[in-house]
Amino acid sequence: MKKLAVVLALTGAFASFDAMAWGRDGHKAIGAIADKLLKGTNAQKEINLLLKPGESLELVANWADCVRGTFCGEQTQEMLDYVSANPQHDKYHYTNVPFQHDHYDDHGVGRTGVDIVQTLRQCIAVLQGKLDPELNPHKFTRRQALILIAHFAGDIHQPLHVGAAYVGKDSKFVVPPTQADVNDTTIYDSRGSNNLLLDDARLGALATAAAIPPGEPVPMREGGAKSLTKPFHSYWDSTTVDYAFRRLQTSTPDAFATKVIGGNMTIPQIEGDPIAAPFAWANHSLFVAKQAFAGVVPGKMVAQTNRKGETYYAFTLDVPANYPVPSSEIAKQQLIKGGYNLAALLQAIWPEKG
Repeated sequence: MKKLAVVLALTGAFASFDAMAWGRDGHKAIGAIADKLLKGTNAQKEINLLLKPGESLELVANWADCVRGTFCGEQTQEMLDYVSANPQHDKYHYTNVPFQHDHYDDHGVGRTGVDIVQTLRQCIAVLQGKLDPELNPHKFTRRQALILIAHFAGDIHQPLHVGAAYVGKDSKFVVPPTQADVNDTTIYDSRGSNNLLLDDARLGALATAAAIPPGEPVPMREGGAKSLTKPFHSYWDSTTVDYAFRRLQTSTPDAFATKVIGGNMTIPQIEGDPIAAPFAWANHSLFVAKQAFAGVVPGKMVAQTNRKGETYYAFTLDVPANYPVPSSEIAKQQLIKGGYNLAALLQAIWPEKG
């Protein structure tokens, strides 16, 4: 495959913002960054032809999550049709490469033909007008391809959506030799780190001690009880985004996008076929996943029962005392890179004319 140059290392350009999965706000922030960067470009014109009046990348960025249920509101016919035609759509959002690995490839532990890298490649091919049936096995429409890219370009920059943790029976992170060795007997799949549980009260105390600015109180659902633990995946999807917003003294995706862009409106250039971009993004996320797991230690294994009455195993998790600071910084940088790389990809697909 022809090498692809993708600008990923944007950290230095935004290192001055030290004050102050990606849940809903994280995805919207990535979409908002791309919207601002693409304003007035040929790519924006092509995007507008596929989106409905009033829609933007920010507003459709959560569509791929919203199709999973009614938490975004009533399901539209478009959503119902997509789910019906894509029974494995939940698997499009991630890949489970052991976080200790350096590269994503098409085979090995955690890779599937419907994972996020493969699905992004298929969406890009659709927007490029490539007609090879093997490049569009799900028969995505051009509108679906764009909406899915707006979301998955965010997911693939969330390090735990690429770098997965596997735990041995001695409660240590391990690298499974093959997928067959992941058996919930000697090597446990943490299910995207959803089965790695943080002490929520201690986590809050660590954030306070690290001087993370306080946020708005979260209302508790009527009749609901506050959970004593937080899945590590949930922490990275939402809590790190919340901390990143608060450290920048912003409270909305649009305000976050405006602040991190500042005067830097230069979109990174993709050289070569943009269909290779997901490989570069996944490899970078594996690098970041190693940082996300730095100093993180699994502890006691705890048997859990799901709603179907089935037993599965989770592990308590301990993190360094300063963890809210580096994790929220990583989240900030990955949100920025997600927005810039989304804009770069769409501009590579629809370059300026003339």
